Amino acid sequence: MSEHAPVGIDPTVPSVARMYDYYLGGKDNFASDRAAAEQFIQVVPGIREMARSNRAFLSRVVELLAAEGVRQFLDIGSGLPTRENVHQIAHRTAPDAQVVYVDNDPIVLVHGRALLADNPRTRVVQADMREPEDLLANEEIEDVVDFDRPVAVLLVSMLHFVSDDAVVERVTTAFRERLAPGSYLVITHAFEGDVSAEVQEAGQRVYRSTTTGSITSRGPKDLAELVAGMEVLEPGIVPVQAWRPGEDEDEVAVDFTLPGILGVVART
Repeated sequence: MSEHAPVGIDPTVPSVARMYDYYLGGKDNFASDRAAAEQFIQVVPGIREMARSNRAFLSRVVELLAAEGVRQFLDIGSGLPTRENVHQIAHRTAPDAQVVYVDNDPIVLVHGRALLADNPRTRVVQADMREPEDLLANEEIEDVVDFDRPVAVLLVSMLHFVSDDAVVERVTTAFRERLAPGSYLVITHAFEGDVSAEVQEAGQRVYRSTTTGSITSRGPKDLAELVAGMEVLEPGIVPVQAWRPGEDEDEVAVDFTLPGILGVVART
């Protein structure tokens, strides 16, 4: 990405979306993003593989849900467009699927709208997950998503950027209350495992320098509370690489002592 940022963007402040793009090998990032990402790689050397596993999880889940008949996908905090975006995965199985990408990062919005300008079954909407009532009342979203029919709400690598547990609960509750029977809530979330306090602080220090300002670990019990009362699809709440790996992939042992990204798919 050119270091000349759009108006209103400070390229000297790292963005978690652009850092994620860097972990995935993308080019849509500034020097500050790369520097912060490299600092985090020093703390968590496996973060690139975690990011790729998280993306692969998203692909497997969207493919499954499209095959199960879901025709509406609401991708909250979609991040920068990359290979195998939600609409590309869904449309291979269901060309009539509607996909709405939601983000509050101006660069994400610019890139997404440019990429999807000619795609009538996708939309890119500016909204903030931390204000779920406003998001759900957004006219652009309501024009596309019919909450009286099944919809998949994707909160992929988003909730760990909200440090306040009460806000996380309010966000997930607001979405769950709008979901019709047969809908899905998909969550992935950073988990620190049994790493030392020093490693935790080093990672926090990197993310305190970003536009988001923090990253918070939550474990299997925390995620279970967020989907309590919903039907959790097998194999339950596990590291994303262990969630239904492909036929050509080896089974992955579940080890909650290791840092990683946890995933859960729950149905109403």
